[in-house]
Amino acid sequence: MLTYIFKRIFIFIPTLVVITLLGFIISVNAPGNPVERMVSAAESSGAVSSQTRNQEEQVKFWTHKLGLDLPVFYISLTSLAHPDTLYKIYDKNEREALDRLICNYGNWEVIQQYAKNLNAFSQLQLQADVDSSTWNSSDKNKIIDVINQIRSETINLKSAYEDVLIKNQLIKIAGLLSVYPFFSVAKQQFEKVTDDYQLVLSTATPWKSYVPKLNFYSYNQYHRWLFGDGGVFSKGLLRGDFGTSYVTKEPIADVIFSKIGWTLFFALLSVLLAYLVSIPIGVRAAAKRGSRSDKASSLILFILYSIPSFWLATLLLMTFANPDMLHWFPASGVKPVTGYEEGEGFWSNVKVSLPYVILPAICYTYSSFAFLSRTMRVSMLEALGQDYIRTARAKGLKEKRVIWKHALRNALFPIITVFGSVFPAVIGGSVILESIFTIPGMGLETITAIHDNNYPMIIAILTVTSVLTLIGFLVSDILYALIDPRISYK
Repeated sequence: MLTYIFKRIFIFIPTLVVITLLGFIISVNAPGNPVERMVSAAESSGAVSSQTRNQEEQVKFWTHKLGLDLPVFYISLTSLAHPDTLYKIYDKNEREALDRLICNYGNWEVIQQYAKNLNAFSQLQLQADVDSSTWNSSDKNKIIDVINQIRSETINLKSAYEDVLIKNQLIKIAGLLSVYPFFSVAKQQFEKVTDDYQLVLSTATPWKSYVPKLNFYSYNQYHRWLFGDGGVFSKGLLRGDFGTSYVTKEPIADVIFSKIGWTLFFALLSVLLAYLVSIPIGVRAAAKRGSRSDKASSLILFILYSIPSFWLATLLLMTFANPDMLHWFPASGVKPVTGYEEGEGFWSNVKVSLPYVILPAICYTYSSFAFLSRTMRVSMLEALGQDYIRTARAKGLKEKRVIWKHALRNALFPIITVFGSVFPAVIGGSVILESIFTIPGMGLETITAIHDNNYPMIIAILTVTSVLTLIGFLVSDILYALIDPRISYK
């Protein structure tokens, strides 16, 4: 058995690699700029250290911290015109603009010089070096407006890649620099930018963009995402490090491991209750096929199966957690707002949380009754029609013994098979129910992450859910051998 378990785990490795790769692809191509989100959050919270004093330094700091200054994957297919270091440019918009310029013109060396002089111009301090008494407040405001316009147009120029837009931006900035004579130093620097762009147009080699080139990187974003940045298995996904939350800047692993307990509790509880109720119902319905109890149970279970979980959850809250009707249960949470009392034991805490658990447990469980009970009924009917059941009855065994000892064991295989799909389905359904009942689990955290565009949190929850799904299938295989000793895994 242990050999088989290790083999199954070994087979899961390629599946996990595919899951992590898909999660990484989604995170890389997700809309929005994570660096901008981090910088905005730092500015709004006032958490700007001396290391990240201005916005440009903050962009560099968070780009390096998030590993976005690394190549994306171990292999990249580019063209002969593209350099293998374009990923080192911190600003995402500038990097995309340069990539398009390379595709259009192909002469990276000249484009690089153009970008270098443009960055040098953008870093100039465009302040009037004049005596403050020379200018009145109105003139000072006009100068500040011109400087702000120059900076804004420069940012737009760094993100432009179409020839018409670039030329328009060059004309606008040149006109603004001609307004005041003390912009002469900046004007000279900007003339270099204009000359460099003209050189880009005159020395274009677009044919290089059609020649493929393969680049290899031993250390990249995917490698860092898996293994961390301090050597193999120092951190990374394989050590439970899912990165940093875009919203709270807390380690995602800490958030997930603090939330996963309640999600697993309700998932396991609902699966356990569903099997404990569905198996006897299915067996009884098969043993008394066509009877009133069989028809009544089928009708009731299918009605329950057709009821949406969010609708039933709302109905239960309005009925049994409503002060105007029956205020039998709390409306939200898993424990009192004040928390558990200090010094109380485990069973005392269970007693306190029990009223909070009943309504969510009902909503988690009821929809599985119809599916599992009907599966059990069909499997039991098939087992009761086998020859060994006829032989057992011919020997004079009691009907209960025939059903519960001989037929049930062989009829459990389909039920065990669907366990691998029921368990992850319950975890997926927790997204809605945890939001309705305000359960502090992974489902509620998923909703919050989606609203906040917190992509690392979403990818981490996706990865954890996938691992739990694989564990569910492994448990199903192990249960096969426990139910039928004739099954041997070697």
